Amino acid sequence: MSIVTKTGDSGTTGLMYNRRLSKSHPRVEAYGEIDELNAALGLARATIVQAPVPEQLLGIQKDLVTLMGELATTVEDLPRFLKDGFGQVNGPMTAKLEQFIKELELQQITFHDWVMPGASLPSASLDLARTICRRAERRVCALQEGGQLQNPEVIIYLNRLSDLLWLLARWVEARPA
Repeated sequence: MSIVTKTGDSGTTGLMYNRRLSKSHPRVEAYGEIDELNAALGLARATIVQAPVPEQLLGIQKDLVTLMGELATTVEDLPRFLKDGFGQVNGPMTAKLEQFIKELELQQITFHDWVMPGASLPSASLDLARTICRRAERRVCALQEGGQLQNPEVIIYLNRLSDLLWLLARWVEARPA
């Protein structure tokens, strides 16, 4: 099977359960931002050598795949999505981020004034991922405001993730490879 399907040539894209939407639809924008965030985290993971950060970022990337699946499912199809065994973003996923934040905060990371991204490639890649995460969060908020998102934990998860990425970038700056 070829990667070239031509199904998107008309400006639409496929969702779960054979639904199609415009590529500019807010739902497509939201999961597209999560896809971009996942790629940025992959870049960060490839540049960071301090354990256990690469493994933790990989876990977050796997969570983002779950999140993309949830966002690629319309509200009408969500019961079927869950019945078919697909997961949703949930409290334990957010708690995992919060635990990582607590562990980093215990290390007394210091910073002064406004942080300027670019102190190192690894920290800059985390700052880039953080800004993409914030954009994704805005897109998901728009879905929620439009009644197209039933799971409020998605926004909470993204909010915690952006906090974690900011703190992690500062941690990496304090511990050059």
